[in-house]
Amino acid sequence: MTIRAMLGPQRDTPSLAPLLERIGLAGPACAVTAGWQEREGELQDLDQHMPGKTIDLELYRRAEDVFARDPVFHEAYRERQQRLREMQRLYRRRLDHTMAAVRELELETGSADLVQNERRAAMRALRTLDRQHLRRIRGLLDSFNARLDPVNHGIIAEHRREIAGQLGGCPILLIAGGHVEILLNRLRLFGVAELLEEQAIIAWSAGAMAIADQVVLFHDDPAQGSGIAEVADAGLGLVHGVVPLPHASHRLRLGDERRVALFSRRFLPARCLTLDPGASLVWRDGQMISVNSVFNMTRRGRLRPVTPV
Repeated sequence: MTIRAMLGPQRDTPSLAPLLERIGLAGPACAVTAGWQEREGELQDLDQHMPGKTIDLELYRRAEDVFARDPVFHEAYRERQQRLREMQRLYRRRLDHTMAAVRELELETGSADLVQNERRAAMRALRTLDRQHLRRIRGLLDSFNARLDPVNHGIIAEHRREIAGQLGGCPILLIAGGHVEILLNRLRLFGVAELLEEQAIIAWSAGAMAIADQVVLFHDDPAQGSGIAEVADAGLGLVHGVVPLPHASHRLRLGDERRVALFSRRFLPARCLTLDPGASLVWRDGQMISVNSVFNMTRRGRLRPVTPV
């Protein structure tokens, strides 16, 4: 039996303990807090909600150890990250223009049948751009792994043995939020997903984004930038068919039906799900069994409460 759960942000509205009680899980638990970077391992708040001991896997510290002890590998890793950043920059250039066409056609008032055809074509172009970009990201990651085989690399393999031992004694893996790219890179570097057996995985905020099929960054009104959602990375694919949106009520104009509809249609067939504080989703063996305060952004621009199938 495999349990996968996504939660909303935990800082102001902790929902971890009630979820564990509701689905009958108890510690000890391993935790990944690499997304917190220098604050990794500050588990005081988590310990208040866990019935047993929590062990941090220390992926951020372990990665720094790998980089310090193997400068050749570190340089190859840095080159990969620089290439990913360049790919993202170029993707954004194309995304700006592609999204502009989609939005302009949404406001077009010409002949209905012709306009509708062009709207569909513009949306297809947007989806194609996103999917091509995601394939290129996965291709670069696969190429890096095939060339350097990081999980079997001497120092990384040493850390993986320790991580496997820690995971072996814990029925639960907690994946916290923070910086989603750093979190994902550390999880991938040590091949944590491949070390899992039957651990229940409970992830929130950036952690929830990391376990999905793809990472979508979003903010309708950012302090800087265009406010266009972008595909930023490939996720671990531990939960399929959803785009998790932490802090959706804060970051998206959910009352704007046109924007909600465009967002939803863009990522079909995946469902775009809000994960505000207090929200939770639980799957058992791939079947959704529990939902609390989660809404699906529909293609008609409305929010529909999610219910277990």
